Amino acid sequence: MRKGGAVRAVAAAAGAGLLVLGATGCGGPQKKDTASARAEDDRKAPEAGLKRVPGVGDRLWKRVPEESRQVLVVSGEGRDSADSHAAFYTKRGATWTRERAWATHNGRKGWTTDHHEDDLRSPVGVFTLSDAGGVLAQPGARLPYTESAAFQAPHYWKKSYWHDFDLVIAIDYNRVKGTPPNDQTRPQGQSKGGNIWLHMDHGSGTSACVSQSKADMEYLLRTLDPKQRPVVVMGDQADLKV
Repeated sequence: MRKGGAVRAVAAAAGAGLLVLGATGCGGPQKKDTASARAEDDRKAPEAGLKRVPGVGDRLWKRVPEESRQVLVVSGEGRDSADSHAAFYTKRGATWTRERAWATHNGRKGWTTDHHEDDLRSPVGVFTLSDAGGVLAQPGARLPYTESAAFQAPHYWKKSYWHDFDLVIAIDYNRVKGTPPNDQTRPQGQSKGGNIWLHMDHGSGTSACVSQSKADMEYLLRTLDPKQRPVVVMGDQADLKV
């Protein structure tokens, strides 16, 4: 198949209806992202020699596996805000380096420590990143990648949302690791929600996912390495710092 990672082959129609159920509601009125300029500046200025990933307090840091050497931090601007930013860190030896940072969006209503289906808030926590997929061919992904038209956002959504799921990375919240991101199995039950992904941005908040530009999604897919046990630490700034 293609270089750069394992590609799962699935029928284009498989699971298409289930995907719509899992992703319904992603999006909202577009608005300018005030964090974009700051994130562009951050992207040009890596920080090295960090003893610990900044902005993450003891409560969540204790949940980062000892063997994890890649950490994506998604920090929301407020508990009820859809605006956030991401920073990607790698560990070499005993120190961390911030490799890149960029603007993101999260759930339209903000964040929650008790996520439920359709609450339009992203869950606060530490989650592993194990599987990826999308409509597009994988861009050198290291994570197992499922390429399928089943990821296509429905065309009764606004046109600006049609490419949201061209590239996705599953956030391992209420899902079975080692399955395609659009697998509908929810170990904690349907009421706890699911299909929470990193995916492409349409300019505003999501149903619960974290969205960013295509360039940033491609960067993550090329960089996240299962051998490095990558995780995402995500939440509003106040919850992250506890």
